[in-house]
Amino acid sequence: MRPETFAVKMDDGAEISIRHHARKGADRLYISHGNGFAVDGYRVFWESLLTDFDVVLFDMRNHGQNAPTGADGHHYQQMAWDLTTVHREVEAKLGKSRAIGVFHSMTSRAAMKNAAEMGSPYDALVLYDPPSVPPQGHHLYEAMRGFELKLVQWACERPERFGSPGELEASYGEARASAKWLPQARADMANAVLRQDDTGDYRLSCARELEASIYLAALTLNLWPSADALGVPARLIGADPEGRGGPPTGPANCALAKEGGYDYVGMEGVGHLLQIEKPEECRAALYDFIAKL
Repeated sequence: MRPETFAVKMDDGAEISIRHHARKGADRLYISHGNGFAVDGYRVFWESLLTDFDVVLFDMRNHGQNAPTGADGHHYQQMAWDLTTVHREVEAKLGKSRAIGVFHSMTSRAAMKNAAEMGSPYDALVLYDPPSVPPQGHHLYEAMRGFELKLVQWACERPERFGSPGELEASYGEARASAKWLPQARADMANAVLRQDDTGDYRLSCARELEASIYLAALTLNLWPSADALGVPARLIGADPEGRGGPPTGPANCALAKEGGYDYVGMEGVGHLLQIEKPEECRAALYDFIAKL
């Protein structure tokens, strides 16, 4: 069944496209994505959730299906506020329902900032591998700093134009970071993050310089909140806690969970895009948490 689609306007005038898969009377999941990606690329994760939940899918500003709005507002402060605006406008149109934010990476960090500093509008949060940077002096700070700086350089130098989505899909298959993605997810993500321009070429929906700015901003957020500081029930689901063959986000989130008292699941053998590497296991962790609410 095709979703209902509508746009909601942010407080600065930017519009975000909403795709609503209705399930009357069910909990409402708000699902979004990581930096430089788009929510339709996570289909192998969220499609099976449509059976049991009322699902709201959306891309963050300057990503995916949203019209580009440039650098103004492309920062964590605004994105954190956008999460409140999305919730408010969706409720105004669809009515109230128990709301669970299901967010990955950049959007997880925005949701943490939103909750700790503004008061979360969501009734619960499920946070998939946020790029949690500990305070300076922490034994994992330098590992996360190096990780983010490498991503800044990678984003600035990545190709921004493709002859077809298949070119980007092929590059996902060759890159170490995306080698564990399910093959269908590589195709979905390539289609989700590209838009065709007037020349017939395909360009990144999120400009690479904007993507780089978010990686760099992770180092200055000063965001290492305890679970209690979020003010709502939250589950933290991290990449491999030992960092075996994966990014330091796994060990960093394991440390945050221990130090901050989180309900935590560390998933062995997965990298940062865990939802499209092991979607079934990631859904199981979500169902388990919701059953406890």
